[in-house]
Amino acid sequence: MSSRILQMTEALYGYLHGVSLREPEILARLRAETARHPRAGMQISPEQGQFMRLLIELLDVRRIVEIGVFTGYSGLSMALALPPDGKLIACDVSEEFTQVARRYWREAGVADRIELRLAPAAETLDRLIADGGAGGFDLAFIDADKENYDAYYEKCLVLLRPGGVLLIDNVLWSGRVARPEDTSRDTTALRALNEKLHRDERISLSMLPVGDGLTIARKRP
Repeated sequence: MSSRILQMTEALYGYLHGVSLREPEILARLRAETARHPRAGMQISPEQGQFMRLLIELLDVRRIVEIGVFTGYSGLSMALALPPDGKLIACDVSEEFTQVARRYWREAGVADRIELRLAPAAETLDRLIADGGAGGFDLAFIDADKENYDAYYEKCLVLLRPGGVLLIDNVLWSGRVARPEDTSRDTTALRALNEKLHRDERISLSMLPVGDGLTIARKRP
């Protein structure tokens, strides 16, 4: 099967940004600051952030759960698209990384829309379910430790309302998921989840070559 995916050169990527990207100045500053971070590769691309904001507008999203915050670019992107009464539950374990996130959330005036929960994400998701949150979220975004993606997926399906949308990042994993010789734990976990989602009749599904691979799944009624 031949690839129909356009090869993204630096010139073409610059053109895409020039005619499509509408990145708020505060997001650009956060992206620039994070680019100097030793783990800068964990940050989503600006065009992915913009795509997520568009989805939030299209779907009239009001309640989001995010697994994996890092320095807060994805959370800020989504919060900026939420209505004033919207709420984003942000799950992370790093006080250090999320200090940057909170600083930008406050400056952007969206800190009241974001509730940061510093604890293992599985515990936070279980608590949300136990507190009656099942079926109460419009969108979930998973971008954290790959070994636990499957567990996050199952818990997010419980939290999403029928018709709710789940976004899963890094599903192409720099191409490693297509290399059978790569049997590392993260790659194996992602490969298994991708295959599981392909068979899962509880969802409608599309995987896109955006960033490091982005899966979009809709919880079927």
